[in-house]
Amino acid sequence: MVLDYFLLNLAICFIYSTIKFGHVGENLPEFYRLNILLLNIFWFYCSSLVSLYSHPLRRNAVPTIEATSACLVLYLIALLILKLSFPHFNLFSGRVLYFFLLFSSLVMCGKLSFLLLRRFHRAYIVDPDKIIIIGTGSVGINLYNYISSNPQLGYKVEGIFDDVFSQELECAAKDVEKGSLATCLNFAVTNGIKEIYCTLPNKELNKIKALMREADKNMIRFRLVPDIEGLFSKSYIFQLHGSIPVLTPRYEPLENKANEMAKRLFDLLFSSLVIILLLSWLFPLLAVIIKLDSKGPVLFRQLRSGKGNKPFYCLKFRSMSVNAESDSKQACKGDSRITRVGAILRKTSLDELPQFINVWLGDMSVVGPRPHMLKHTEDYSILIHNFMVRHFLTPGITGWAQVNGYRGETKETIAMSKRVEADLWYLENWSLFLDMKIIFLTVWQAIKGNENAY
Repeated sequence: MVLDYFLLNLAICFIYSTIKFGHVGENLPEFYRLNILLLNIFWFYCSSLVSLYSHPLRRNAVPTIEATSACLVLYLIALLILKLSFPHFNLFSGRVLYFFLLFSSLVMCGKLSFLLLRRFHRAYIVDPDKIIIIGTGSVGINLYNYISSNPQLGYKVEGIFDDVFSQELECAAKDVEKGSLATCLNFAVTNGIKEIYCTLPNKELNKIKALMREADKNMIRFRLVPDIEGLFSKSYIFQLHGSIPVLTPRYEPLENKANEMAKRLFDLLFSSLVIILLLSWLFPLLAVIIKLDSKGPVLFRQLRSGKGNKPFYCLKFRSMSVNAESDSKQACKGDSRITRVGAILRKTSLDELPQFINVWLGDMSVVGPRPHMLKHTEDYSILIHNFMVRHFLTPGITGWAQVNGYRGETKETIAMSKRVEADLWYLENWSLFLDMKIIFLTVWQAIKGNENAY
């Protein structure tokens, strides 16, 4: 935190040092001092929104970079709002973007340097807390392996205790003290253990309560690790609503309003650039070519399933002759309905360009699960049990499934299952970095060609 605020004010001083306020040595005007105060307050507020400084020594590298990037995006939005709403503040005499580029570069370099320092000198930065694990079942073994392979968490397992030891644990934890449940509290007190992690199954409730009481008497924190994996086929996220525990089957970054806002702003900016710089001249040109090639409208409007399964009209350049099966039959290789111009449009994905208008209107996103025809949504929702989960997201022009080869016609249910699997992975792992990566891969595949684009 100290480093970031130092870099922030360093960037402010550098930009202001290039601005002449009058005579040499003249003090900064009063409103510039107010600007400096506001710039620091804005950073404090943005960093609080994304919890940028929460557990900096234990947070993994990728979440750290993602949180920093999100904070910088929010900070830029705050600067632009301030500049547009209150022009009399005259931030940096119009050099707001220069300041932001300088500051964001300094912050990112600072974060990367910190992460490298932490990686290679972790033992000097993190003073690990001594803990013991009670229970040698699969949960206990998994917990031990996770803590051992992630030293940045700041924990060191000093002992594992249970009345029965498996061969698997004996091999995995050779250098760790082992003992029975009766000896674990004595070991903890003698060796200055900070926390006890209990992974015993629910059937050992009496033992768990007794151990908890003894831990409380000796002022050792007692943590319960429930065997969730034994109850369900996947990991669940634990949350508290008041005092009521709630298990969530998946983590969705876009449930966070800050992330949702960042994605929407990115969509508006990206779609506006495409509409102004590309569609403004390409649309009339392709409209004339499509009209000369075959009869029918320039744009093909089709009802598709949107976010929350709400139908919307998806726009495309018409690539087929007008036919009665357009809302029920997928395009296939060698489809006789595809026109000569349409074949080129589909091969190069130019037929999808009008969907940037859908993005601008809010019906679609640049990146997300591809929207399906209403009939296909109805059919596949019966065949694939988690098919409808993809509709938690706003549909996209391109997506993680498409750049991984799951695009075009789906002849078999297994092909659609793979697409859904990729869409759900995107749902649980979204970030602006991932969106930009997908956009880059989409452009690259359009340039080199895709065998499923027909």
